[in-house]
Amino acid sequence: MTAPVIGPLLDRAPCGYVSFGDDGIVETVNATLLAMLGYAREEVAGAHVQQLLTVGSRVFYQTHLFPLVRLHGVAEEIFLLLRAKSGDEVPVLFNATRQEQNGRPVTSAVLMHVRERQKFEDALLRAKRAAEDAQAAVERRERELQRANAQLEEQALEMELSEQQLQEQAAELEAQAEELRTVNDELQARGEELERQRSIADEANRAKSTFLAVMSHELRTPLNAIGGYVQLLEMGIHGPITAPQAEALGRVTRSQRHLLRLINDILNLARLESGRAEYDIARIALRSVVDAVMPMIEPQLIARQLACEVAVPEELTASADRDKAEQILLNLLSNASKFTPAGGRVKVEAIAEPAPPARVRLRVIDSGMGIPSARLREVFDPFVRVDVSHTRQTEGSGLGLAISRDLARGMGGELEVESEVGVGSTFSLILPAG
Repeated sequence: MTAPVIGPLLDRAPCGYVSFGDDGIVETVNATLLAMLGYAREEVAGAHVQQLLTVGSRVFYQTHLFPLVRLHGVAEEIFLLLRAKSGDEVPVLFNATRQEQNGRPVTSAVLMHVRERQKFEDALLRAKRAAEDAQAAVERRERELQRANAQLEEQALEMELSEQQLQEQAAELEAQAEELRTVNDELQARGEELERQRSIADEANRAKSTFLAVMSHELRTPLNAIGGYVQLLEMGIHGPITAPQAEALGRVTRSQRHLLRLINDILNLARLESGRAEYDIARIALRSVVDAVMPMIEPQLIARQLACEVAVPEELTASADRDKAEQILLNLLSNASKFTPAGGRVKVEAIAEPAPPARVRLRVIDSGMGIPSARLREVFDPFVRVDVSHTRQTEGSGLGLAISRDLARGMGGELEVESEVGVGSTFSLILPAG
């Protein structure tokens, strides 16, 4: 079968992509997924999608996953094990939508590779052992210091009680004084060693905290499992459910998704506040940043029935970290889609500001509900949400804009907002010109 033509943007997307019909035959696959699994395009296009799954994942696909997609038209963050051409297992998070295309249903799936966590667990164990060893060394040094201090106090008491005897033995006292000076030098050396060990212990504790923060992302795995089980219950796999039960399951699903987003945002914010965020500043083309982000946000825009316009010149460049710039733009577009009613418009544009210092301004403009002027200063504070309606229609942690502004400032830029209630909002990412 001739490999289907795929758009260059989708082919270069940072995540795997595959589409297939209800018969399971693969219609489109991008280069990212092919590289992830080690297949050539002709080996996958026209084959059954189950060729890419392990035996266990095939059973789950047949009994749960595809019925879920077919019933609800969507599946979000489902954990699957793919089978690479080499036979290795590749863990991914599966997100899919099922829509009509040319008069027949087609399922489009995005697959995000999940990193292995063994290296984090090993590093955490090493950090824990180092902290315990350092703490034991500190305790030993403290006991030695206490014994030495007790010895000195006892000797001082003896000196007070036997003053006459000490006078007669001046030579011996001189020797003892020399010995005491030696002990004092040793105590000082031990004190310095103790301070060094404490510094090691503090560093080990910081390392432990860092690895605990990294490992806490594993909370997402049980949360995804909770979401999957709730979806199975809603499908009636374990028997019919009543309307009140369905409503309760809906609350569970909303809470699970909200907690998952909150965990992700808190981890990102903690990484920034601890100074562990690293920046790879280079000259980047802003149009390439927009092109990389648009495939990830287009399903959300389509689902919300929003028109999107891009007006970013090919030649416009900035000095920034590409990954951080893409993260900020993705967050701004996600907010714009959430807070813009169906049928609205979202626009991405970029302009150069030559006045010293030379800067570029990447703007996301929406026709959404807008933000009152009294709250504009608050939108970049952690845990503040821009949804100011009396009945909240959107969910979120309120950390996305705070994280985005910190990332912008970390690159020597800024994040600004202009808004008018009932008209819309404009968020501007300002970066040094490249």
